[in-house]
Amino acid sequence: MARDQLTGTRIRERRVTLGIKQGTLASDAGISASYLNLIEHNRRRIGGKLLVEIARLLDVEPAVLAEGAEAQLVSDLRAAAQDLDVVAIMPTAKTPPAETDRTVEFAGRFPGWAALTVAQAQQLAKLEHTVAALTERLTHDPQLASALHEVLSTATAIRSTATILVEDRDISPEWLARFHRNINEEAARLSESSTELVRYLEAEADTGPLTPHDEVERFMASQGHRIASIEEGEAPEAVVSTAQGMSSQTARDFLLRYLKRYARDARRLPLKDLEAFLCDLGPEPDAISARADVPLDTVLHRLTHCSGQEALGLVLTDASGTVYYRKPINSFSLPQGGPATMLWPVFAVLSSPGQPLRRRVSQVGRRDLEFDCFAAAAPSGPVGFDAPPRLEATALIRAAPTTSDGADVWPVALV
Repeated sequence: MARDQLTGTRIRERRVTLGIKQGTLASDAGISASYLNLIEHNRRRIGGKLLVEIARLLDVEPAVLAEGAEAQLVSDLRAAAQDLDVVAIMPTAKTPPAETDRTVEFAGRFPGWAALTVAQAQQLAKLEHTVAALTERLTHDPQLASALHEVLSTATAIRSTATILVEDRDISPEWLARFHRNINEEAARLSESSTELVRYLEAEADTGPLTPHDEVERFMASQGHRIASIEEGEAPEAVVSTAQGMSSQTARDFLLRYLKRYARDARRLPLKDLEAFLCDLGPEPDAISARADVPLDTVLHRLTHCSGQEALGLVLTDASGTVYYRKPINSFSLPQGGPATMLWPVFAVLSSPGQPLRRRVSQVGRRDLEFDCFAAAAPSGPVGFDAPPRLEATALIRAAPTTSDGADVWPVALV
């Protein structure tokens, strides 16, 4: 039997495992028990919103029901094969390309080795992220940059003084004593600055090197990406003052910027109202925007705060293309900005504020995974006659319930 014809069987097995009655599941999904019975016996195809809703009720990813539990392993293997550049790692290696046409066979016959291959690829990606994070910290973390500058400038001063002492044999006793004193003072400075730098780096030894953006994302993840006190009206400044895990003022500034946006949208569209609209209209941002009479970018942002919508990704960027907040989504690399990402809808809408954009996207090298991206740009503050508006773009990303033939799918770069 074809794989897509086994979806009903997987639904039935999952329902029985959870101890859910067929009638209960059918009622919760908004269909009749007889129709669900036909689906479970593979006599009716299922897809789109109904598959997503049943997967939500059964607490499982839609792909597991549609393609089987091995689907994620196969997808991860293909992604690993396409992302890994063997020539770049071992320039002299004569390694043949991976047999991607036999990925399903490999995962089926050797699931343990397949899982190990995926784990190694993911570890390599994590190490690459660590290197990128260190590079970004050198650029954006003023405390680290200042500490490194202090160490380097002090070492340079000591070396300059030592060079004079070695090359000039006719130094008077008075100047010789002065140079010796300078070396002693600079050495003491170097010792203190080096100790401070080590202490600063060791403070994050347990968490790994984080950029200010990473710290903000980690803090929001620890809160479930929803701040209850802000929902109740607390000032963003108060939340930032007690936030844990913010190692630098830069990180606190980024967090405050995001929480001000959070508070504004929470006032515009309270969660209880949004959840009521979701029950009536489903997760359709434009329909909710029209019914609630609030800007579309507010709806896109607020959907990520609703219960049951945790699998949604989010990107916020200003008019310069600088991404100042990201909410991750599984199996998808979110943009960080730069010329390689201009195909992303979140950047495209900056040139046409007020005109939202919806695109089906896939990432280069991972075209078996598709996502729906909803983007809108709007002014972030008051609009005046004598100054251009300060724009912000908002993008909501969610896994596509079905896979298209690729004709209308926009490829975007992995970043």
